[in-house]
Amino acid sequence: MCGRYRLTAKERYLRDHLGLDEDPTWTPRWNIAPTQLVPIVRQKGTSSRRSFDLVHWGLIPSWAKDRSIATKTINAMSETAAEKPAFRDALRLRRCLIPASSFYEWQPNGSKQKQPFSIGMADDSTFAFAGLWESWTEPGGDIVETCTILTTTPNALVAKVHNRMPVILRVEDYARWLDPNINNPSLVRACLKPYDPALMKKYPVSTRVNRPENDDHECAQEVPIAITPTLF
Repeated sequence: MCGRYRLTAKERYLRDHLGLDEDPTWTPRWNIAPTQLVPIVRQKGTSSRRSFDLVHWGLIPSWAKDRSIATKTINAMSETAAEKPAFRDALRLRRCLIPASSFYEWQPNGSKQKQPFSIGMADDSTFAFAGLWESWTEPGGDIVETCTILTTTPNALVAKVHNRMPVILRVEDYARWLDPNINNPSLVRACLKPYDPALMKKYPVSTRVNRPENDDHECAQEVPIAITPTLF
């Protein structure tokens, strides 16, 4: 799964990478957590214009009675999303990019506390998760927009840390993934595969990232891994 990530790229780089018409409004975040507002890029209707919008992380289907489902839908398995009631309509009609600078995963290390890793591009460039978005109307009438990150089997790099990884889209697949005229999931299925591990890197980071209230550059700084002594 993907339960924490960062987006620290400057606005002009986000504009260029994501094909936006203008610089988006974004303050760097080092420790983005579920249910928080996160940026997505999408195309609505028949427009070819890409918009940069903030929505809540944790997809709430249009038929949900309340917000509680959002904590269980921060991720969607790409292999089954087309059949799941919570995700199938969004996969057909409401796909989006979720930009990121890296994501965090935790690896058991033999102690009570897992070791977090930052995982991203080898050249530290911006990338985008394959995402889905949804619109839900609260009982009081307010409209809440939400999203989820699609996941897939891990590549060789991530498999050493976790048994799933987020779907990272190739830049050349952005247009197809966002195209509102494509409403058959089979036509975007080829996008939903593990990213090339040769283009990625991972490194250990501080357990500061374990707490969502810690949101600064120290969350993504590389740290040495403590070696647990072996008793003979």
